[in-house]
Amino acid sequence: MSFPRLFPCALLALSGMLSAVHGQGADAPKPAGGAPGNGKGGKGRLILPTSISTATVAPGDLEIRVSALGLVKALNTVTVRPRVEGQLMEVRFTEGQAVKAGDPLAEIDPRPFEVQLQQAEGQLARDRAALANAKLDLRRYQDAAEAVTRQQLDSATALVAQLEGTVKADEGTVANARLQLGYCHVVAPIGGSVGLRAVDAGNVVSQNDPAGLVVITQLQPISVVFGVPEGDIPAVQYAVSRGSVLRVEAFDRDGKQVLATGDLSALDNQIDASTGTLRLRAQFANGDRRLFPNQFVNVRLTVENRKGVLLAPTAAVQISDKDRFVFVVNPDETVTRRTVRTGAVDGLNTEILEGVAAGEVIAADGLDRLQSGSKVAVSGRRKGPPASPEAKPQK
Repeated sequence: MSFPRLFPCALLALSGMLSAVHGQGADAPKPAGGAPGNGKGGKGRLILPTSISTATVAPGDLEIRVSALGLVKALNTVTVRPRVEGQLMEVRFTEGQAVKAGDPLAEIDPRPFEVQLQQAEGQLARDRAALANAKLDLRRYQDAAEAVTRQQLDSATALVAQLEGTVKADEGTVANARLQLGYCHVVAPIGGSVGLRAVDAGNVVSQNDPAGLVVITQLQPISVVFGVPEGDIPAVQYAVSRGSVLRVEAFDRDGKQVLATGDLSALDNQIDASTGTLRLRAQFANGDRRLFPNQFVNVRLTVENRKGVLLAPTAAVQISDKDRFVFVVNPDETVTRRTVRTGAVDGLNTEILEGVAAGEVIAADGLDRLQSGSKVAVSGRRKGPPASPEAKPQK
């Protein structure tokens, strides 16, 4: 065998093998879609489509809401203080008890006031008797007008008037004594929940005690006070001026669970210059007593409910320094950048005013890897934007 003749053939075979490895041979595979590769010479690297999920632009209902931090406040809070001074004989309520207006709460020693009432009634009886006698004397003087002087008749008339005034004063004294005696029976001025008692039976109490006997707080209904930024005030005022009843939801601290649902009841008359907010009050029935005075809650006020507007997921709408845009998915599984004009936003959904039509499919995620003409692979599809989830109260 002659080695010099075989050497050129070996070189030729080695060259063919290298060409096949680097994709330079005639039968080398082309990159998918005819796109150039990212290796040396722009060949040889396979580019995969971008995996995305899509959503269909569709009409729906959009609730325009304002969110804020609120503080629960009782509509009525009363510190029950004794109206008279005396020894507290009995406490007739249980701490935390629900009471109605007029329910008995405590009993103050009534004996001193019963004595005062007896004295006042005795004085009244004596003066009434004197008045009756003076009226009889006056009638006698009038019947015997020729036998008495004018001075005697006038004196008798004046005495009757004087005693009538005395009797009226005595009647007032009796009424006051009965009132003071009635104050010995302490009753609830309003309905609500009784707090912790501030004094025990046996102590001497008076109306000047700062803590009083107990505090009663009305829990049903109850209110929440919250501040709305001044930029949202025109929309709220417009809705109120049309007579709309605005729904307010109170959420827990995490903003996930609805504690109560009520209505907007009042707006303050001026904006707080230090915070740039207007205080609003919402009222809740609080039938299950899930709201408690001085509790912090997250508030969501529904200002408007727009029916049948074109909606797209808020996450699908991108914002640039020039416009807002979405990526429309074409039938050939490529995307096109489309400028849109948007309206109101409720967090999950955005109102589309111009740019896309109902039924068009848009990219819902993976947007940072897309540009016009990009090839995509749809991994998930939904017919329309997700409906706003309505949190439900716990049972």
